[in-house]
Amino acid sequence: MDATLFKMPLYLPAQGATEVEATIVEWRVAEGDRFQKGNPLAQIDSAKSVYDFEAPCDGRVVRLMLPAGGTLPITEPVMEIETADASMRDWIPPAAAAESESLRSEPAPAARPEQRAATIVLLGFGGYLPERLVTNEELVADFPDIDANYIHQVTGIHKRRWAAADEKPSDMAYRAALQAIDHSPLEVGEIDAVVVATTTPDVAMPSTAAILQDRLGLRNAPGFDLNAACSGWLYAIAMAQGMILSGTARNVLTIGVDMQSKLLDRMDRSAYFLFGDGAGATIVSAFAPGSAGHRINRVVLGSDIRGLHLARRLEPGYTIRNGESGDDPWIRIDGPALFRAATDNFASVIIRSLDRSGWKAEDIRWVIPHQANGRILKAAAKKSRVGFDRFYLNVDQVGNTSSASIPLAIIEMENGLQPGDKLVLCSVGAGLTTAAITLEW
Repeated sequence: MDATLFKMPLYLPAQGATEVEATIVEWRVAEGDRFQKGNPLAQIDSAKSVYDFEAPCDGRVVRLMLPAGGTLPITEPVMEIETADASMRDWIPPAAAAESESLRSEPAPAARPEQRAATIVLLGFGGYLPERLVTNEELVADFPDIDANYIHQVTGIHKRRWAAADEKPSDMAYRAALQAIDHSPLEVGEIDAVVVATTTPDVAMPSTAAILQDRLGLRNAPGFDLNAACSGWLYAIAMAQGMILSGTARNVLTIGVDMQSKLLDRMDRSAYFLFGDGAGATIVSAFAPGSAGHRINRVVLGSDIRGLHLARRLEPGYTIRNGESGDDPWIRIDGPALFRAATDNFASVIIRSLDRSGWKAEDIRWVIPHQANGRILKAAAKKSRVGFDRFYLNVDQVGNTSSASIPLAIIEMENGLQPGDKLVLCSVGAGLTTAAITLEW
């Protein structure tokens, strides 16, 4: 054996003086495995966060001190390794450093392993579409100069669903949320945060998230609304991921819900034929052994403020009031300019998400885009150099459902997905917001 090799115990990185124990969620190595500095050795659940424990040096695993799922005091080693890295002879165990940090004026040693983001998964999906089916034929009845086929050629849409007169966005969100929870391994009481993405809240305040929490019986969970227009659901997932990594929550219910049908000017052909109503939901959670969740690889968020005025509405809410404000109350879009900007931004965010994930176009099983407009998505596929045959579209059946469109598409197609399939979820919304999440099914 090489005389420079030596064995030593490894401790978990210190999370603070109040930390007393930690749980091994998942081992990423086995006894006898070789590893390099920075490789993830295990996923750890502590009182403060869920994180990846990374190797502080090159070496080989000699012994794992406890199985996955086991809990141990932070002052005890989790594994024994063999290494030739001479600097590790003087390495101060982070757990020991945490015990005595109140007695030292010096910072912890630079050799302390860095933390990486833990694995975050999507656990279950739920959706809701209103009962009322609205066809192109119905909408063009008052337009003798155009027909239903023309609407399909321009938008890619045959039909959409519109909410009943007495339905509210929170009603749709509630139905989607119940289905997502039912399709997950969790009970309602295990949800400890709620994020609702919407441009059409029930009221200005309280938030639609608060209204939803009341109906679900979640009394002490943090919750809020966000508005990123059609990109909202992906933004909500990104916010949920951040909450989990910060230790604020473990299971975050995220909903995209929009009710646009009551905000359409029948005389405005740019917007009138595009929108449908709906809600989609999922639960974002820290990965646990045995979980059937779908792993988030990378999240890419952005915006292109050059598109600030291309899609807009000047009044809040999901209904048109009495017009006393003097503002134009309807949804307005600049069709040709929005087409060009959305196409470019869709292509750009797809390319950036692939680059950051280390994926190639041929690795992708499906791109699941916000169902904006069939022609926009076809043009975006060409610009991104991802075959249009890999873009999943259901816009022809449900129209543009804004922040609900991606989860509704996933629900429709999930029975055909296989473990390990690589997916790109992507959107462009008013603002212009951009978002993409790469996901391993």
